[in-house]
Amino acid sequence: MHEADFDVAGETAIVTGASQGIGRAIAETLAAGGANVAICSRAQERVDPVAEAINEAAEGQCLAVECNVREREAVEAFVEATVEEFGGLDILVNNAGGEFVAPFEDISPNGFETIVDLNLMGTVHGMQVAGEAMREDGGGRIVNMASVNGQHAAPGESHYGAAKAAIIRLTETVATEWAEDGVRVNCVAPGLIQTPGVAETLGISSEDMPPREQVDRRIGYGEDIADVVQFLVSPAAAFMTGETVTVKGVPRPGNSMSNTSELGLQ
Repeated sequence: MHEADFDVAGETAIVTGASQGIGRAIAETLAAGGANVAICSRAQERVDPVAEAINEAAEGQCLAVECNVREREAVEAFVEATVEEFGGLDILVNNAGGEFVAPFEDISPNGFETIVDLNLMGTVHGMQVAGEAMREDGGGRIVNMASVNGQHAAPGESHYGAAKAAIIRLTETVATEWAEDGVRVNCVAPGLIQTPGVAETLGISSEDMPPREQVDRRIGYGEDIADVVQFLVSPAAAFMTGETVTVKGVPRPGNSMSNTSELGLQ
């Protein structure tokens, strides 16, 4: 029987927005598997402790860089620093993003543009800059972070949902264009995941979390997303590109979180 290969040892990965939550879980998981990981946040002091913890605990090494993914030049400098530090680039995880909740009629043009710029254009910058390095070096793997809110309606999150829906289609299109260059591009659409943002907004603490093995739970762990990302960037997913993998639990009638399952807070 064929044995799946989830190995990422010796690879070099970039994970954006990795100071906490899903991004940090992804960086920790890849580094634990032996990958060297470069992480970023808009503030250096937010990623330095993460890199320190990874370097102490994981097999792979971690580089922390201050980078605002909305700024093309900052992304170029981040990719350049990563290649210089680790000698190449194999994996990009576009995780950086954010949102606020408001009715569509109350969102200003600036507010709408800010969310689209951060989520969508941040992903575009990462793909174009890192993708160039990958294509010149024989290939690579990209995972973009979308959301269930990019797949169906989530009232109060029109701006966020629009950006995430665009990321899904962007993934499909670029995967087709770059297949001949050896670059696989896939997407992950998380459901409700316990992160600092969710904890603050919904008042969910670690004590409220059910066992990770419980399939039908309403809220997930960052590690649930990180495991899927590792699969997508590993040889086990070598025949997958242009796909969006939805990672969410099963809603249960009467659950106290029945109105929050579609929040895309990362």
